[in-house]
Amino acid sequence: YFAFCVHRLDYISSFLSLLWYNIAISAFQIQIMLEFDFTLSLWYNKIKTAAMERVDNMTKIDLITGILGSGKTTFIHEYASHLIRQGQRIAILENDFGAVNVDMVMLQDLKCENCQLEMIAGGGDPCCHKRRFKTQLISLGMQHFDRVIIEPSGIFDMDEFFDTLYESPLDQWFEIGSILTIVDAEMEDVLSAQMEYLLASEAACCGKLILSKWQNIKGESRESLVSRILTHLNRSLTGIQCKRQFQPKDVLTADWNALRAEDFAAMQSAGYRNCSYVKQFNTESIQSEVHYFMHLNLPENQIEPLIQQILADTACGKIYRIKGALPSENGGWLKVNATAEKTEISPVRDGQAVLIAIGDNLHREKIDAYLQKYNTDPEYVSI
Repeated sequence: YFAFCVHRLDYISSFLSLLWYNIAISAFQIQIMLEFDFTLSLWYNKIKTAAMERVDNMTKIDLITGILGSGKTTFIHEYASHLIRQGQRIAILENDFGAVNVDMVMLQDLKCENCQLEMIAGGGDPCCHKRRFKTQLISLGMQHFDRVIIEPSGIFDMDEFFDTLYESPLDQWFEIGSILTIVDAEMEDVLSAQMEYLLASEAACCGKLILSKWQNIKGESRESLVSRILTHLNRSLTGIQCKRQFQPKDVLTADWNALRAEDFAAMQSAGYRNCSYVKQFNTESIQSEVHYFMHLNLPENQIEPLIQQILADTACGKIYRIKGALPSENGGWLKVNATAEKTEISPVRDGQAVLIAIGDNLHREKIDAYLQKYNTDPEYVSI
């Protein structure tokens, strides 16, 4: 019986030893797991904090699109002025596919400590232009602005914008703020095939439509006007096989000189949409509808009537807009922005003697004849 009890005690002792061993192993495993969880938690929090800091430090980039002569530069002047008044540090990038960038002249008065103006002009071909675009964005990204506003040419491939921003290192510095599309209330109900394509493709991905020149439309209610414009735009979107269809809530119709804080807030937070469509034209084929007339020196009292004659003459082609800068008689500069309905001429700090005609089926030689009649600069050239 004694031997039996000793045998039982040995069994119990072995069992307790094994149990203690398992408890010790479990405690060790729990300690390791707790330490791992703690380390993992610290690592996760560091990554989360770094990601949040990265998002907070990223520069928002706004793209302002719209067909030729829609009023992009005028809108940007108001939009940027508001951001400057808010104390934001901004940059404006004029991204023009043409040979000369006149819109820079119209924004010169915005230059200050909190507003930097940069430009890209020309490029020879789309690939070269894209490289210059990326290089300029890298330069701006390294300066850590609060916001960068891009005004492309009225002839613009939206893929260039998205593709470039997704490339390294730009994807680490920039995030898309808003894509805003300026729609001209005075545009004709039927445009050329190229202009219809541009109208639709540049609006397809926008977060908000901004209606321009609607005050000039008389005898039509604002609701009727918006409905008519959207019918035209949605028809154009269907024409490029885009499924998006705009509604009145997508349109901002307000006096740009009296925009409210909530209007600006809505534009800054408008965002963008991912929409697909069929490319029917490329920038190279459409670019032929822009002509440049350089080395001009015209009598001041002849500038406005001369431009209106050119716009009215159908032999010159279908001209949507003439813009540029001309030397004034007092040694300064005049900026010119003209459509068939209105010609604006005002003093500007800097300039370049050039007029740009934008339209369909332009006849450069006809426009040359008008300008050379009064031009006194012997180095005049047009392209």
